[in-house]
Amino acid sequence: MNLRDRQRAETRLQVQTHAVRLFTDVGYDATTVADVAAAAGVSAMTVYRHFPTKEDLVLYDEYDPVTASAVLEAPASLSLAARIGRGLESTAALGSSEEKAFLLARLRLMLSVPALRARHLDSQYATADALVAALGGSSPEEEFRVRATAMACLGAAHVALIRWAETDGEGDLSGLIRQALASVFGD
Repeated sequence: MNLRDRQRAETRLQVQTHAVRLFTDVGYDATTVADVAAAAGVSAMTVYRHFPTKEDLVLYDEYDPVTASAVLEAPASLSLAARIGRGLESTAALGSSEEKAFLLARLRLMLSVPALRARHLDSQYATADALVAALGGSSPEEEFRVRATAMACLGAAHVALIRWAETDGEGDLSGLIRQALASVFGD
């Protein structure tokens, strides 16, 4: 990553951190993008350059390419669900305790704000798209199979994320995802 990319990433994290704090402290609906910009010390245009919508201030992350790479690294001999599951589990295992606390704050907002819950479905479609792109599909039928499996895995992972958030981040998120996937696909 070059210097410019690092600076963009730092600005994006700074803006998102202030946004999540304000949404948590003041309320999502009561906080404007201008409020976020002022707290982060940037212009509203800078906020919109990094986050096209207010919802993106909470939902944006860079997990999709990480998950797609992890899926590709899983042994091809595994079932499609097992490969995707391993990718989701390994992504959940990443991050410092500070990053996990930030994820927890974002999840709490997503669960409590109807607009964020609705928009989260778009995020799941984007993740499924990344997985389909990574795993390919030589035919429309194969792409359908990959997408259906990806969405089933993401649904199970979503249930694990909800449980993790409801228990204040207690327990191993990766392990909860493994349990949820086992509930859907068996051991």
